[in-house]
Amino acid sequence: MRSARAVVLVTGATDGIGRETARELVRRGADVIVHGRREKRADEVRRELEALTARPIPAPVVGDLGSLAAVRKLAAEVNARAEPPTVLLHNAGIFQRKLELTEDGFEKTMAVNHLAPFLLTHLLLADPRCALIRIVFVSSMAHARGSVDPTDVGLVHRAFDGYGHYGASKLANVLTARALAPRLAARGITVNALHPGVVSTKLLTAGFGMRGSDTLEEAAATSVLLAIDESVAKTTGAYFVRGREAQTSQAANDADLIESFYLASARAVGVAPIPR
Repeated sequence: MRSARAVVLVTGATDGIGRETARELVRRGADVIVHGRREKRADEVRRELEALTARPIPAPVVGDLGSLAAVRKLAAEVNARAEPPTVLLHNAGIFQRKLELTEDGFEKTMAVNHLAPFLLTHLLLADPRCALIRIVFVSSMAHARGSVDPTDVGLVHRAFDGYGHYGASKLANVLTARALAPRLAARGITVNALHPGVVSTKLLTAGFGMRGSDTLEEAAATSVLLAIDESVAKTTGAYFVRGREAQTSQAANDADLIESFYLASARAVGVAPIPR
């Protein structure tokens, strides 16, 4: 019998904002499927969540989001579960200080931050037993300084710039949310994006060389809101900052770019686009 609890798959849940998000979700009654790159660390966080709630927490899932093959394996494992997720929260993200290509030939920032969640989302949605009702993308205010090109989704041909590539990947998150929202409305699935805040995570200190003013609890709050709060159960295609709907960049509102980039991303990862 399916649990009445929300089952939230949180990518990148073993550290920083993702870990705090997982903690707050279980405090509020959700079950969390912890995702991480290392099995030992993912299981440590699962046991930490069990200690917080005194109830069993689903087994974690492990996968390197820099590999499309690993993402496909991860999706197959999630789809095979007796209780698949009802919420998909794309929290994992990286910032690269130098150019690195993945085994699939994509620039690594774009591969991990955009193409992996794009592929995972579509593979879960394609499963006949899909139980998703909410999809959440953790983007960033950096999306406003990013630009994307449907002819170069993987940023292979663009001169490398750490912040520029990061901003492009975060813009891609908002564009994906905007493209999916109308496509999934008939299925009763909401899709939203958010800026979590400026927090002294490893990504911020190592990537940007700065410290943030927000706490982990403050940064996790908007993710938790969009994942399980009833007040936004019908909200879709929106971008949130500090728990409220906010304006995005002009590019994130470009209908032609939203559509062309979505179709190009589907081709890049080898999935069929969802009809409008």
